[in-house]
Amino acid sequence: MADDIPFDKTLNLAPDTVEEVMPGVRRVMANNPSPFTFKGTISYIIGKGNVAIVDPGPDDPAHIAALLDAVRGETVSHIFVTHTHRDHSPAVTAVKHATGATVYAEGVHRAARPLHIGEMNPLEGSGDRDFKPDVYLKDGEIVEGPGWTIEAITTPGHTANHMAFAFKEANALFAGDHVMAWATTIVAPPDGAMGDYMISLRKLAARDEQIYFPGHGPAIADAQRFVNYYILHRIAREGSILHRLAKGATDIPTIVRAIYIGIDPRLTGAAGMSVLAHMEDLVARGLVETDGPPSIDGVFRMKS
Repeated sequence: MADDIPFDKTLNLAPDTVEEVMPGVRRVMANNPSPFTFKGTISYIIGKGNVAIVDPGPDDPAHIAALLDAVRGETVSHIFVTHTHRDHSPAVTAVKHATGATVYAEGVHRAARPLHIGEMNPLEGSGDRDFKPDVYLKDGEIVEGPGWTIEAITTPGHTANHMAFAFKEANALFAGDHVMAWATTIVAPPDGAMGDYMISLRKLAARDEQIYFPGHGPAIADAQRFVNYYILHRIAREGSILHRLAKGATDIPTIVRAIYIGIDPRLTGAAGMSVLAHMEDLVARGLVETDGPPSIDGVFRMKS
């Protein structure tokens, strides 16, 4: 199913080294590879002399030191945070302390919906609940620095507070984890929501940025075409789920085994959460039903 997207896993970037990827944009990758982070979380530096940093990354002293070394002799005036997973925002505290920069983001970490009665949040440990921006950005707000202009774009779905940042002078977009070249994005309730995610994908597809710089993996060229692949992939995934349900009521583990063929076993749990996100959306749209609120261990069936 995922091979309908032209993935690019080419990333020749050593951890904690600085590399210029285009005029006015440098990147530094943390040494935190995993099935969820690919080769590591990437922090970006915008501008020269007076600069902004996008996603300082995890609370990793080596990465923080490398990032600060990359801007040695420069003034860091702004820190932008795409979202508050622990591989993206915890380094904000140290970088802000070292630079005095102002922190900009959509808001604090929060779930996309209230927890159901008796529900535990399996993603509780993945969110940076200590993060609080200095400036809360709204959709379409403009932030300017010397030689650069950033437009804030709300893109909820992967997290409720996810935000992408358009670099106006370069017609580029810092996409966080919303769109990545190396893999599909995980959407896992209650932190994420599939309905929100699809709306955000279509929102980006309607824009004209030509290159995306994601939080993991290589840059994405021909970005609108790639986003449309993402949209078609999710529509096809939904179709596969509905196809299984049309054969009779079933549960999420059965669906995962049927439609995630050859998946890395370490990602099976994430695949189940992604199916749950689709189920929540399908129930909300009146296409599928289940007893009580949709849950990871529920039984689902086509709406009669």
